[in-house]
Amino acid sequence: MARKDYYDDPNAPAPNSIVAAASAIVTNDNGEILVHRRADNDMWALPGGGMEFGESIAGTVIREVHEETGLRVKPSYVVAVYSDPKHVFEYTNGEVRQEFSVCIACEIIEGDLNVSDESKEVKFASPDEITELAMHPRIRARVEDYLQKMRGGLNPDGRAT
Repeated sequence: MARKDYYDDPNAPAPNSIVAAASAIVTNDNGEILVHRRADNDMWALPGGGMEFGESIAGTVIREVHEETGLRVKPSYVVAVYSDPKHVFEYTNGEVRQEFSVCIACEIIEGDLNVSDESKEVKFASPDEITELAMHPRIRARVEDYLQKMRGGLNPDGRAT
């Protein structure tokens, strides 16, 4: 199913759905961030996706990271919640979803990087490399918010260290 993202676009279709979702910031020992090139829109993104019935948001991020990248992770803390009504994404089945995503920093437990039917490429990228990747601005905001917290010497809960 193909996906088209809109942001602050007067020609965007009206949303008809909101789904709780999670995205993950997963870093390696070099401080590089896990990204994948989505199969549905060919854009680079953080791993993540919609919550399923019977699942917690932490369970969602664990499942989605594993499905999309092959890695098993443990959630550490919430980076931020993203719920901008100006960001909608349209699917070929007629669903137009309004953004609602919890971005969670995660630690790698085990696994090897693999592509899936949801990803064309999977890799760890440096923050500088990420600025050059074709990435939706709302996904890039999650990376920037995470990096700002790390650079600013803030604890995961946002308090200064």
